[in-house]
Amino acid sequence: MPPYTLTFEKPVLELEKKLRELETFSKKQSIDVSHEIERMKEKIDATREQIYSNLTAWQKVQVARHPERPYTLDYIKNMATDFVEIHGDRIHADDRAIIGGFAKIDGRKVMIIGSQKGRDTKSNLECNFGCAYPEGYRKALRLMRLADKFNVPIVTLIDTPGAFPGLQSEERHIAEAIAVNLREMFNLRVPVVVVIIGEGGSGGALGIGIGDRILMFEHAYYSVISPEGCAAILFKDRAYADKSAEALKITAQHLIEHKLADEIVPEPKGGAHTDPQAAAENLKKAILRNLAELNEKSTEQLLNSRYDKFRAMGVFQE
Repeated sequence: MPPYTLTFEKPVLELEKKLRELETFSKKQSIDVSHEIERMKEKIDATREQIYSNLTAWQKVQVARHPERPYTLDYIKNMATDFVEIHGDRIHADDRAIIGGFAKIDGRKVMIIGSQKGRDTKSNLECNFGCAYPEGYRKALRLMRLADKFNVPIVTLIDTPGAFPGLQSEERHIAEAIAVNLREMFNLRVPVVVVIIGEGGSGGALGIGIGDRILMFEHAYYSVISPEGCAAILFKDRAYADKSAEALKITAQHLIEHKLADEIVPEPKGGAHTDPQAAAENLKKAILRNLAELNEKSTEQLLNSRYDKFRAMGVFQE
């Protein structure tokens, strides 16, 4: 049994349990039931596909938060080479909730910057559960300016519930750090591709989220507030998180519909955590394709289209 199971995945787990029992029976009794085993595998695949093609917004949030889901360092390992991590903001500290450095994707030089979570208690504490301090955003900006100086395109991978909201962040001016990033990312003279790989929470995500193309993984979400936070405010009860998730329109499909994202990156059946290598391959293809398209634009076209893109967000006609 997998170490972590989502509630709606139980039908698949039950079928997988029956499959193991059938395989054990076949081996012990020396009876050929290969036809039945094959049918059972097909049924498992069909059930998984049926479940994941009809997920609610709240279920997608749960998939985006899956503890086995690939993080930034996993994607760098699986789709990039020659990664050289750069540390520190040159002001306060090196925030492990945001990592970045130069790398190559299929031989193309890029600057990769992304949110990072941990897999266990020790690494989660080191990464502060993916919630960056001000120094994380200042480090990201230092890296982006470095990429801009050497004319290297930038790829940011977002997976955070939000910036760290504690006293230390306020003392070191978290709002100012994010605001400066927003301003400066509009002025970058190189292509910027932003990818929501898991959670895209509030200003913590937006702090590295200004780009020429906004991509989202199929089961990622991007929102001004978490469903639980929204439920606590509107319904005075976090138990209404599922209703809040639907009302917030936070899934990749919703954001494409409202022109807040540009492209959905497909995930393997059952989510990116079931096959990290395949997920990385899908991401690599999407990044390279978008960078190739953006490379055709002049610097002036990049700056103007990036500005127009974000100015057009939130405009509605009745």
